[in-house]
Amino acid sequence: MPVADANLERDSALLIEAVREAGALALRMAGTELRQWMKGKSSQVSEADIVVAELLRQRLQSASPSYGWLSEESADDYSRLQRRRVWIVDPIDGTRAYLAGRQDWSISAALVEHGQPLIGAVFAPASDEFFFARRGSGALRNEQRISVSAGSSLDVARMAGPRFLLDRVRGAPSEDNHFRIGSLALRISRVAEGRLDAAFAGGNSRDWDLAAAHLMVNEAGGVMTTLQGDRLHFNRTEIAHQVLVAAGRERHSHLLRLFGPP
Repeated sequence: MPVADANLERDSALLIEAVREAGALALRMAGTELRQWMKGKSSQVSEADIVVAELLRQRLQSASPSYGWLSEESADDYSRLQRRRVWIVDPIDGTRAYLAGRQDWSISAALVEHGQPLIGAVFAPASDEFFFARRGSGALRNEQRISVSAGSSLDVARMAGPRFLLDRVRGAPSEDNHFRIGSLALRISRVAEGRLDAAFAGGNSRDWDLAAAHLMVNEAGGVMTTLQGDRLHFNRTEIAHQVLVAAGRERHSHLLRLFGPP
């Protein structure tokens, strides 16, 4: 059932407007001379990430100061753990793809309550695809209802994720990359719309990569869990996640059996 909450109506409109504005800003900055640097060993960051993050914080948090905040480009404020509702945001998910001039990057944002997403948006500005979901109300792509693909067959050509996981499904090593999608949020949203049958996250993904897309898959009739079948929870002290799989329910069960103990 849809969550009945007047504030959530306001927050949904706010989220859609803010994410669209952030996507338009990121798109204008794409292809320009941008400062870029490495954060940690492998995380690439650009000034576009920072500018877009600041826009989203101004739009979302200023309109809801009682909500917590968790973002890839913000210092973690653990007071979020005491907040009933928390915005979880990735200003540019797939920065490498963004800087390379590809289309497979996105803006991802969700509002989480008690560890579970209430509303979420994933916007791919370069291809003009806007995904939105609200708990109990289904998932949309460009305002059209979407759903996961049915069945339990395992066609690796219709899956995306790290090669070592796809090779497990295939049963043999391969050099094929298949659907290379730089944004994890967009990769999972492709499952929600049925363009992919399944998607994997290779481990060590963070709340901001997952919260909005997790809701998208659930509301499109699918499920995303760890390979052991454990549910996801957000806004915890530890925000990193294990290896995950998203798919329609039958196919998800098949994949859990495949990856489970012999």
